[in-house]
Amino acid sequence: MAHTATVGFKSDFADGKPHKVTVDDHDVCVVQVDGELHAIDDLCSHAEVSLSEGEVINCTIECWMHGATFDLKTGEPLGPPATGPVQVHTVTLSEGDNPEVQITLNEARR
Repeated sequence: MAHTATVGFKSDFADGKPHKVTVDDHDVCVVQVDGELHAIDDLCSHAEVSLSEGEVINCTIECWMHGATFDLKTGEPLGPPATGPVQVHTVTLSEGDNPEVQITLNEARR
């Protein structure tokens, strides 16, 4: 069963600034890049720290602790020290000038 939650409005997510939200006790990092919203697990696969405290560069996020960088579209690590991906989640927008943002948790990669 998919877990979905409304986490705010699109205007709540400033371009290039990571935000931590919670969906069913699961922390998710939401980032808007060039008007497109991305959602990934908020836990770095290398150091197990919050990615929402990291820096966004283009469509990547860099973990603040050791510099592991992840692609926001795929969750794939782009170099060491991380070797494992982070889970990507589905973002859905409602209709309107300032749409609501819904996050649906995707199953962990196997």
